[in-house]
Formats: sequence, C-alpha cells, structure tokens
Amino acid sequence: MKEGRRLKSLNPFASIVPYIMVERSDSQNTITDCFDISGAEKLVRKLRTEGYDSIGILHIMLAAYVRAISQRPAVNRFIRGQKIYARNGIVINMAVKRKMSLDGEETTIKLKCDPSDTLIDIYHKFNKLLEENIGEEDSSNGTDLAAAIIGHIPGLIKKWVIWFLKLLDYFGLIPSAVLNVSPFHGSMFITSMASLNIPPIRHHLYNFGNVPVFIAFGAKRAELVLNEDGSVTKRRVVDFVANLDERICDGYYYASTLKMFKKYLVSPEGLLEPPAEVVEDVR
Repeated sequence: MKEGRRLKSLNPFASIVPYIMVERSDSQNTITDCFDISGAEKLVRKLRTEGYDSIGILHIMLAAYVRAISQRPAVNRFIRGQKIYARNGIVINMAVKRKMSLDGEETTIKLKCDPSDTLIDIYHKFNKLLEENIGEEDSSNGTDLAAAIIGHIPGLIKKWVIWFLKLLDYFGLIPSAVLNVSPFHGSMFITSMASLNIPPIRHHLYNFGNVPVFIAFGAKRAELVLNEDGSVTKRRVVDFVANLDERICDGYYYASTLKMFKKYLVSPEGLLEPPAEVVEDVR
C-alpha cells in the first residue's frame, strides 16, 4: 500500500467498526476547546528576534500536532476499503488564499513532515511550501492542475471519472501522482479562521479520501477566568474545533492525544527539540 500498512493485531471490535460505520460522515465526533496563548506568544516574540520573522501561532499548532503524532501514532491511521492502516509519514493539508480578497484564488498545500521534526524544521518546510505555491496570483500547483483537468470534463463523464476515482481509492489503487496532490488524502486538514477574524467553524470530514482529523482554529480573543480565590484574571486564548474519525482509535486514546496537543500549544518550548523517542504504531 502506497500510503501505509494494514494493521492486523487490532481487537475484533475495532476491525468490524468500519463495516458498521462505512462513511466518514457516519463516524465523526467533534470537540471544541481553547488554549492560553501567552506561552506561544512569548516564544514567537523570542524567535522573531532570532531571525524567524514570520513564525506564528499556526507554525506552533502544526508542530504541536506533529509532536502528538510522534507519541500517539494511532491518530495517524486511516480507513481504506473498511480496513485500518497505519500511515507512512505525516501529511498535513491546508487551504490557503493567494490573495486575501473576495475574488482571491484558493489552493491547497500538502505539508510533509517527519515525526522527529522540531518547530524550526516545520517553520522552514511550511514557509518554503508557501513560497512555492502562493508566490504569484496566477501561479498554480499540482492540486490546481488536477482540479482544472477534471473541471473541464463534461458533466456526465466527470461523474463517471469521480466514481472511478472512488473505486480506485477503495482498493488503494489511486496513482501516487494523484495522491501527492489530493487534498482529501493525508494525516490531518487544518484551516485558520484567524486571518478572517472569526471563530473556528465545525468542518465536516470528507467521505472521499482518508483524512481522519480536521482542525479549525479562530482569531485570538480575550477571556475572563474566575480563580479559586474569587479573583478574575484576563487571558488571551485561541479557540479550536477538531472533527475526528472515531473508527481509527478509541475515545481514551483521542483524549490523551488532544491533551498532549494542547500541552504543547500552551508550553511550546519543548517543540524546539526533537522528541526523545518516536513511538511506532502496532503491527
């Protein structure tokens, strides 16, 4: 399998769940949370003085999720043909606008990471990817080209082409060239509402492809917190919403992963060093 290896040691119940909840839309759970950004903003200010001029909250969120996968690899699984697979590598998809305007074109980029990547590694990889894909308003990448080709096919034939792609996807036969540009295949999809200055949306998971997690985060906002002694503290937070495919792992595992993800969002200094150990998924 191009994207991963089939897991054969899972308990019987886990192996039959994808047959009961066949579509990803049948099996998505949603959680809403927020995190205090004081630690992230402090680190961002420090790194900017060291020359990482464009580093921001988004880079920290990407690095925190990669680090969570390095320790909780089951969230990097995917469903293919009602079977559960462990993904090879980490692929994060993100939709970006080439120009922040109503008529600005949107494209999708695919960030490929290693479990041992640090925040600085991801900063360089992500910024290089942005430069390659949104440097020019009229530029296009592989995703745009694939969409343009399918978009110019007559309607009835287009419907057949999409059906055929879904059939190939079910059996894991989609060519690597298509997988490399598909926004529907990857470890996670992330979208930022911060640049729009709105709260995060509750975005659905796609039935086509195999992305098991969709995270949306919103603009920074102020929040008043009631302390145990009755005093009130003002803090700045970012809200995020995660949609999760419950078939790839159980709720306890997801909860542990999200707690680790949030821990690195609140205290991101640990992301500057690679993990002491990368945990492998079961066989």
